[in-house]
Amino acid sequence: MTMIQEKKETEGTRMPFGDRRDSPFYRRDIVSVLQFSDDDLAYIFDVAHEMREMVARIGAFDLLKGKLLANLFYEPSTRTSSSFTAAMERLGGSVIPINEVTYSSVSKGESLPDTVRSLEAYADVIVLRHPEQGASALAARYTTKPIINAGDGVGEHPTQALLDLFTIIEELGDPQGLTVTMVGDLKYGRTVHSLARLLARYDVTLNYVSPDILRMPESITAELGEMGVVQTVHDDLGRVIGDSDVVYVTRVQKERFENPSDYETVSGAYVITPETMRSAKERMVLMHPLPRVNEISIEVDDDPRAAYFRQMEYGMYVRMALLALVLGKA
Repeated sequence: MTMIQEKKETEGTRMPFGDRRDSPFYRRDIVSVLQFSDDDLAYIFDVAHEMREMVARIGAFDLLKGKLLANLFYEPSTRTSSSFTAAMERLGGSVIPINEVTYSSVSKGESLPDTVRSLEAYADVIVLRHPEQGASALAARYTTKPIINAGDGVGEHPTQALLDLFTIIEELGDPQGLTVTMVGDLKYGRTVHSLARLLARYDVTLNYVSPDILRMPESITAELGEMGVVQTVHDDLGRVIGDSDVVYVTRVQKERFENPSDYETVSGAYVITPETMRSAKERMVLMHPLPRVNEISIEVDDDPRAAYFRQMEYGMYVRMALLALVLGKA
């Protein structure tokens, strides 16, 4: 039985939430998209859809009243950090914002395990962004409270991948059979690494469009190839945009380049303009994890197929769902 089927009426407002400590998500770390079964994904998106409806009806509610989230960010973040803050506060909880870790305890030599052990004394759940791949898995070994990975180096960004897939489902329906084209920085872009792994569960075609030095890592293409995913590699978006149901654009991340001249050679390699969109399907979705620099022209924003700001909103609902699930309230 799904969460939607279980919901009951309470004073005219559907409230399908309450103590669910028997849930398989209770106190569970969210570290990688690989940890989710198909049933897990369906369950998360079921709850996220309910969260969307609840916010539309009543704005905020007290499901997580008395609960504390520690937002532990070793790297700068505006959207992910504020998205988790909004999600927690919409649910009635509170947030401990820690956005300048490198200028506090880390500068004194404190290790990541010691930092998260200290924070779990105050918080019920910890959201962690860290520049080192595997940091969230390491932190999870040292805490009894749930760790949610908000991005670890060039590794994964599982909550972004979940909200990206939720966006595709809300915008286009069943992802089975879709053609998804990923554009830009596919080497360092952890969002596309996680999303590609999620999409591999469906009968999709994945097109990779990037400069040679920013190709999707071979470890990921090999992993997906073993799963039977159809993958194609291109340097020209024009060759595949007309067949694409989803175009997922990523920023070339200057901060990931050791050599500034390498960045300059690929910056601005792909720019989506209204002219570009004229070659796209009438029913398709243009996505971007944001922030953008110049990859998508501002003139494209009014195109109904441009979903990147809706994508941010969907992200709040997915993170609300995850917070409620790991804290045993959904």
